[in-house]
Amino acid sequence: MASRSLNKVTLIGNLTRDPELRYTPTGAAVCTIGLATNRTWTTESGEKKEETEFHRVVAWNKLAELCSQLLTKGRKIYVEGRLRTNTWQTADGAQRSTTEVVIEDMILLDSKRAVETAGEPPPVQPPPVQPPKPKKAKTQGAGQDQVPAETSDGGEEQVNPDDIPF
Repeated sequence: MASRSLNKVTLIGNLTRDPELRYTPTGAAVCTIGLATNRTWTTESGEKKEETEFHRVVAWNKLAELCSQLLTKGRKIYVEGRLRTNTWQTADGAQRSTTEVVIEDMILLDSKRAVETAGEPPPVQPPPVQPPKPKKAKTQGAGQDQVPAETSDGGEEQVNPDDIPF
């Protein structure tokens, strides 16, 4: 009987850089993302400690293209996937390896607007444009002055000043 195994990773963290989208020679999209996760704990002496781990995250195909479109540095995301370790030999003969998280699912946990405004002063808003003063218009046949008024849908309707209760 074959033994069972599980290779599953779930992370929630912040992007350390903008995603990098590339394509393989066969046309498959691959997106690499840097993700930072934090862990805090209190020592026996009551001192608070914090530790940050940095992860290399890789998405493939449609998810890769989606990540490159939606993600930017600083965004908080949830990812789910598996660990994969790549090993290679450098030109000078040294053995190297790297472990990455190959994701199958990604969920945005913040709004893009919150990330854009975090740590930045609010954008300068131009002063509001004053609407033009209403012009009096004559109605046909009634002989009374009418004032154009804006409706909720942006159009104008004619209002008789005598119909205003104040």
